[in-house]
Amino acid sequence: MPLSMYQACVPVFIRGLTVLAALLEKGAAHAAAAGADPAGLIDARLAPDMYPLSGQVQRASDTSKFAVQRLSQVEAPKFADEETTFEQLQQRIAATIEYLRGVSADKLEGAESRKITLAFGDFRQEFLGDDYLLTFALPNFYFHVTTAYDILRRAGVQIGKLDFLGPYPQS
Repeated sequence: MPLSMYQACVPVFIRGLTVLAALLEKGAAHAAAAGADPAGLIDARLAPDMYPLSGQVQRASDTSKFAVQRLSQVEAPKFADEETTFEQLQQRIAATIEYLRGVSADKLEGAESRKITLAFGDFRQEFLGDDYLLTFALPNFYFHVTTAYDILRRAGVQIGKLDFLGPYPQS
């Protein structure tokens, strides 16, 4: 049986967001153990022109929920991008996962051939659903999860590759 669009995105996004939540837990614990202001970590960034940790989490959330919205045509919740604490970022991740879990597999049937048009700023691109997911949405999602990992790692949070990969689901 071929891999479905549902299998290729919803469980993948949920797993990535679950890993991101675990990374944030370690970041919060690191700040607490160091007696540091957690806001310093939440505002940390790799380069001046990149989003801070909070923005990376927000973009990972947006990328996953809007990808599923575009592919399933099930309206996604909108968030204000105002998170300033680890607790608020965890709540955003939980709300995103709740939305993703609420989209049934049948809503993504035929999504591989659905026309997806993205337009923001000077960027305009048209995709078929499978190309959109595989060449735009998933790489974009993992870019933000990886950058969040990198920010935490650079700040001294004791995380490694196995933390990024997370626990493997049981077969």
